[in-house]
Order: sequence, then structure tokens, then C-alpha cells
Amino acid sequence: MQKRGTGKDLPYKDPGLSPEERVKDLLLKMTLEEKAAQMMCVWNEKNDKLVDEKGNFDAVRARESFKDGWGIGQVGRPSDAGGGRNAREMAVMTNEIQKFFIEEQRLGIPVIFHEECLHGLAARDATSFPQPIGLAGTFNRELIKELYSMAAEEARVRGAHQALTPVVDVARDARWGRVEETFGEDPYLVSQMGIAAIIGFQGDAEFKNRKNLIATLKHFAAHGEPESGMNCAPVNVSERILREVVLFPFKEAIHKGGVISVMASYNEIDGVPSHASKWLLRDVLRTEWGFEGFVVSDYYAIWELGYRPDTHGHFVAADRKESAVLAVKAGVNIELPEPDCYLNLVDLVREGKLNESQLDELIEPMLLWKFRMGLFDDPYVDPGEAEKISGSDENRKLALKAARESITLLKNENNLLPVDLDGIGTIAVIGPNADRSLLGGYSNVPKHDVSVLAGIKSFVGDRAKVEYSEGCKITIGGSWNEDEVVPGDPEEDRKMIAEAVKVAAKSDLIVLAVGGNEQTSREAWMLNHMGDRTSIDMVGRQDELAKAMVETGKPVVVFLFNGRPLSVNYVSKNVPALFECWYLGQETGHAVADVLFGNYNPGGKLPITIPRSAGHIPAYYNYKPSARRGYLFDDVSPLYPFGYGMSYTTFNIGNVRLEKDSIPVGGSTSVLADVTNTGEREGSEVIQMYIRDLVSSVTRPVKELKGFEKLWLKPGETKTVKLDITPESLSFFDIKMDYVVEPGDFEIMIGNSSSDKDLVKLVLNVKK
Repeated sequence: MQKRGTGKDLPYKDPGLSPEERVKDLLLKMTLEEKAAQMMCVWNEKNDKLVDEKGNFDAVRARESFKDGWGIGQVGRPSDAGGGRNAREMAVMTNEIQKFFIEEQRLGIPVIFHEECLHGLAARDATSFPQPIGLAGTFNRELIKELYSMAAEEARVRGAHQALTPVVDVARDARWGRVEETFGEDPYLVSQMGIAAIIGFQGDAEFKNRKNLIATLKHFAAHGEPESGMNCAPVNVSERILREVVLFPFKEAIHKGGVISVMASYNEIDGVPSHASKWLLRDVLRTEWGFEGFVVSDYYAIWELGYRPDTHGHFVAADRKESAVLAVKAGVNIELPEPDCYLNLVDLVREGKLNESQLDELIEPMLLWKFRMGLFDDPYVDPGEAEKISGSDENRKLALKAARESITLLKNENNLLPVDLDGIGTIAVIGPNADRSLLGGYSNVPKHDVSVLAGIKSFVGDRAKVEYSEGCKITIGGSWNEDEVVPGDPEEDRKMIAEAVKVAAKSDLIVLAVGGNEQTSREAWMLNHMGDRTSIDMVGRQDELAKAMVETGKPVVVFLFNGRPLSVNYVSKNVPALFECWYLGQETGHAVADVLFGNYNPGGKLPITIPRSAGHIPAYYNYKPSARRGYLFDDVSPLYPFGYGMSYTTFNIGNVRLEKDSIPVGGSTSVLADVTNTGEREGSEVIQMYIRDLVSSVTRPVKELKGFEKLWLKPGETKTVKLDITPESLSFFDIKMDYVVEPGDFEIMIGNSSSDKDLVKLVLNVKK
């Protein structure tokens, strides 16, 4: 098909016009079929329609598949074409696909390529940093911004334009397999990390430097607290909790981060699936909050408004046509990942069940951002630049920095840590997570990937002997992509434990790497691919392995790697040193070695409570006053509280004071504290501010995080931290569901964890 002209004949091709003017002109020229095509995407189908078996662009297939000349809105995950593309190959391929749509489709509308960037671009040879649950433990906004800016550039230089990230779900159930994808259990922390990620992805949202891309908030909404901890299950919360906890990070990310895209969630709220919810996607998101971007569906979720046999259905639609009607009326701009229910759009308009103007409304913001990103004018990328930037040494250093800051020290009995190599002859590195890739879900194969064992060997060199034993299995294989999960064999595991004991007995130090793997905590996306659990104990014989190591009498240091909190009661009680690592990304081994041997002082904090058992769930810290009265035969407290994390040095938080201890409704003040490093090592501390309304018209949580600041202090150094208390810090939805500050006394708490024993408390009076 011949490429059309530019200029006066086709004003939308004129870069001298504003994006808004160009969209208006383009809409006038589009047929109904072309409009519908902009609301569709190809993902796996690109392997049949756009590329050959090796992932190279296939012009013959493309011309046959798109012979009508209508184009397509998006192409999903070009990085996985033909089994996976490296940076140069992907850049070449996206250029060729883009050239085809611009030059050989009737109107030459470019496509948006989207990618997964949960913890770095999930593509071959890209940089993989810690999972979001680990990143949240850094409490470092600037670091989060840098990481997602890096991920954006690595994706953009390959040809991608949209990241299906960040996840700002508030995770309130440790049984749920997607906890690792979130920034934890606290809405304020989640919002702060989410805003930082969006700014990293989108920059100033001008896109002139060609290093940024569109961020996508997900999953809107309430995906993080599913019934029974089961992925995609209904979420049963009141509107007050929905607004104050669940929707808060989304609202903040839209208003303070300027996010361009939102992904609707699989679950239902109050009987209405998100993809069919006019209240959620129109009344709240667009009308109330003023969101002007576009909503993408989660993969296959519009189909699931009816019934999808291999997973589940909501049964609010009889067939795909009805599903399409519900989604369009609710405001879902584009269906991902394949042409499916929205294939019926043209017929639905012709049958009078939808109006063409409804399609215009939904494609307008998507076309607008194609113009604003320059895709009509300069859409191509430099394959050489892509190869140079992807997985670069500079990016690797940033991934290592993030891995170090994500590690949280939970226990250090008798100051066993850091380990002095001068007193060590042999180190036994033991455990099912000691010599394997530990990236977590939504990963590919990064250019570098360092195991715990490799990292320790590299650090130690010839200063000590390093021996290894696997100890036991968690599951056989353990890959995120393997549907079937095969538990380890008890008899074989116990033989392996016996071998590990022999190795450990010859050592001076045992480093034990246990926890979970990519199968024991993951997104449960089909009936044959589960990832949620009824227990949060370690899988298999890992506790037996830990006990066997402790009984050798050697000092044991445990590193936990897992996607969700684990109830490690035996380990917590019996081993002298314990780290929570979550998933640290490609630099795992180097970060572990740096922390173990004192090359880096750990400063991570828990972004989510670690419960004593699944029976303690929900265990989040910001509970209501009547919620933790006690259990028969058990302790109601968590194993480790939100915000907790130790250091190799000590800190004193003193002279805590309010700038003003009385303010009017609508007024502001600040709380200040002097923080001193009272130990002998440089280190970081996270000063956390919690607030409680002591008497209120509706029940309020016992404390809520409303501010934090991370400080780095040299030995003996003191810094003063100042945290603002604004009306936003004190507001909530009152008995009338008005968002207000009520007069009265507020407890202001300052410390280094959410635990009462770690907090200094003051009272702020708010007057009428």
C-alpha cells in the first residue's frame, strides 16, 4: 500500500501542528475499522503475523496479516519474539515493524510497543535489579527514580514506548503469590515508591530525549488483598478502606506522578469486575480525579468478564460481544494482549449496541500520546546505541547499589556479623538458593547474573576455602515459567541434608541460603499455573536443613530469598544471624558478599510485616484498635514488624520535638529529631513518622506512616531530620464520607520501625 503525502493534504502528518490538532484531523480521516484496530494489540500473535520463527521481521506475513491496511494499536513484548531478542536484534526488529505500519498501512499510524519492566526490562541482556518488595525496603525515593529511569532507557533504545509498571497494589495478605511485585503493605510507602518509579519512567513526560516511556499503574484496583489470598479473587472492603488504603496510591501517582496509563485489575469489587466498572474507571478515575490518560486491560481480562475456561470467569457477560460492550462503556481504551473481544467492535457499532463516538473517545488519548512521543515523526531507534546501553557496566553498578540497599538485617546475635575473614579457614555455602539465579518473576536472562555462591567465592578469593552443598530441594526445577510444581522428594532431601552436614562440619562458618523460589510464590495465572499458598512456612525440608546446620555447633548466617513474607519461626529463634533479601536481581551474589563481610553496612527496612503464621493474617501494622486483642495459645504480635531493620552500627534518635504543638484545622507544622550514629561504622537509618487520631468520628488505625527520611551518617555524626505534618497527613473520610481534618489530639510517633518500643510519642493538638 502506498505511503500517503504530508502537509496540507494530511495535516496530521504536519509536525508543525499541535498534537491535539493532529489527533482531531486524524480522527476525521479514520474509518470505523481503523478506529477499532487502534483498540487492539498483538502479542503471541506477532509470531504468526509479523515475525518469522527466529523473531526477524517477515514482510510477507505482515502484508498478508494486515492486508486491509487498518493497522493495529500496540505490539506486546517485542523482546520475546522468536524465543527472545537481544538489544540489537530487538531494535532492528521494532524499526522494521514500525516502518511497515507507517509506510504500508493506509493512514500510517505507528504502533506502541509495550514491555514488562517490573524490576528492569524483562528482556535478554537487560539489567535486572531487585523486585519491588525489596526496593520498597530501601525507603529511598531517589534510588527508585534512578532505577526506573535506567529501565526506561534500556527499553526505549530498543524501540519500546510503554512499560506495564509500576505495581501500586497495597499487599495485605502474605498468602498472595504476587506480593513480590508490590511495594508492600503501607499505602503511603507504596505511593512514594510509585511516584518515584513513574518520574523515573516518564521523566518530564515531554519525551524529547527519547530515553523515557509511558508508565502504567496497576492493578486498578484492590488486587492486593484478594479473598483467601487467591489471585484474581473478589476483594471485599468498604468504600472507606477502599479509598483510604487501596485507591490512595493510585490517586497520589496520578496527581503527583502524572502517570499516563492505568491497567484495570482482574478482580471484582462489590460484585463489579474492574474491567466493567463505570464507577471505578469513569466516575472515580476520570471525573473525580481528572485522569486524562488511557486505560489498558490486563491480559485476557475482558474475556474473563464472561468465562475463560482455563482460569475463571465473572459471568457478567454471556459472550465476547457482551464483554466488549461492558469494557467500552466502562472506559477500557485498549484490549491486551491479543485481538479478542474487541474484534467485535465494528459489528457492535453497526448493530447500534455501541456508538462510533464511544470509540473516538477511547482512541483519542492513545493517538495523542503517539503524537506527543514523536512516533509519527521520528519513531526509529539506533541498534548500536541499544547494544551499548543495555546491561552496561554503569547500569550494573546501579543494580548492585539497589541490591545492597534492599537487604534487611533481622538478627545479629552477639555481633556475629560482619564476618572477619582473618578468622575463617573454610566457609560452607549451603542451601537450595545458594547456587541458582534469584531474580523472581517477570524476568528474562540478564547479561550478568551472580549467584550467592559465585559472589562469595569472588569476594573471598584465596583468603578462605569455600565449599558448597545444595542441602535440599525447594521444588524440582523451580522456574517461574514451568506450570507444574513438583515438590522435592523427602528421602532424597534427607540424603542431601546428610551430605550438607558433612560439608558444614569441616567449616568455620555456615552461610545458609533458603526461603522460596519462583514457583512457590508467583502470579497464579491459570488453573495449571498456581502461585498462592495456604501456608507461609518454608516449602519442603528447609527447616530440617536449618536445624541440621544449627546442630553442627558452627555459626550459621541465614539469607532468606523469597517473594512473600515467610514464617521462619525456627530460623528466627535458633540461628544467630538472619537477613531478609527478597529477590536482589542480577547482582545478588556480590551484594550478599558485601554485606556478609562488612564491605557494606545493611540498612534495609521491612516494607511488609512478617507474620508468625498464615493464621495471623492479616498482620499489617496499621490495624484498627480492636483488631489485635490476642489469640488462645499464641502470640498476636508479628515475627518482625513493618519498618524494622538492623544495622552494623547504632543510632540514637533524640530531642524529638514539634515545631508547633498546636495548629488550627487546615494548618501545618513539622516534627524534628536529632539522629546520631553512636557506633563505629558508617551507615543509614530510616526515620519514620506515624500518626494516630486519638478520638475520631470513625475508627482510625492505631498508627499510619505519614512521612520518612533516609539518612547516611558517619560514626559520631548527627543530623537533624524534619518531617512535615500537613492537612493531608491528618485527613481521613469521616462519618459523612467527607475527606476532612477533625479537631482534637493526634499522636505523633517518630522512630525506626512501626513497633511501639521503637517510637517516641508526642501529642499535636488541632483546634477548630
